[in-house]
Amino acid sequence: MEISLRFAQDEKISGARSDQFQVFLPSLSVACRRALAELDSMVGLEEVKKLVRELIVFTVIQKKRLEQNLKAQPMAMHMVMKGNPGTGKTTVARILGKIYRELGTLAKGHLVEVERADLVGEYIGHTAQKTREQIKRAQGGILFIDEAYTLAQGGSRDFGRESIATLVKAMEDHRDELVVILAGYRDEMEFFLKANPGLYSRFPIQVEFPDYSSEELFEIALNMFAERDYLVSSRARWKLKHLLSQFHSSGRVVSGNARFVRNLVEKSIRWQALRLAARPVVSRQELMMVESEDLPDMV
Repeated sequence: MEISLRFAQDEKISGARSDQFQVFLPSLSVACRRALAELDSMVGLEEVKKLVRELIVFTVIQKKRLEQNLKAQPMAMHMVMKGNPGTGKTTVARILGKIYRELGTLAKGHLVEVERADLVGEYIGHTAQKTREQIKRAQGGILFIDEAYTLAQGGSRDFGRESIATLVKAMEDHRDELVVILAGYRDEMEFFLKANPGLYSRFPIQVEFPDYSSEELFEIALNMFAERDYLVSSRARWKLKHLLSQFHSSGRVVSGNARFVRNLVEKSIRWQALRLAARPVVSRQELMMVESEDLPDMV
């Protein structure tokens, strides 16, 4: 009973905070509100959406404190995004860049996406040079390091550790010009951070991107079709829902998520084109409609 009451109280507080943000929302720039709308249009990711709102109001309020000659609380915006492929990490990072630019946190807000091969060299000194080049590209924006844990997987003599050291120095030297986001599988990222205690304290914001449910994958698929000006017939919807439920229950969702859905949508569009190509006359409705035969029988 106590747990239920506490949960209800937490829900009430969360709802009140959401209402407060809605009152605050009109004070943001049009571009910032547009970026938030893009984030809100993403399926799921409720905790991520809450975090982004917290970051926005924190930034705005600290600026107001400075205007009143009050001490502003410094907060590193560097973060760790943990989750399987296709859960929206890169997309959210790109949206964050737009928001930070509008808030004045970053001058450009662009996203530079890199992985180990872009940072680690083949001989002594080469790694620091490559890492600094990517940092320079990202200045004024976000450096997004995908599969960041691979920087520490080669042992003590691996050049990846040199890249980490160069990165840490840059985060100190360019703290007002650069946001670094480390991304990767949850377990690997947690091990990576524990093995590098100096990194843990420099990334105060850690957020998880959960796998999508089969219902969320279905919603994502319908959104992808709609974005491309396609409609899905009732029979095709039934088949699509069955395919995505099959995919989710197989356990393969951990390696695909929305990426799998995108591939499925694009394949069905190609199959629809093949079906229509032999017809001498094709109506607008037929060009838009995806039928059940345009979807594979199994995944």
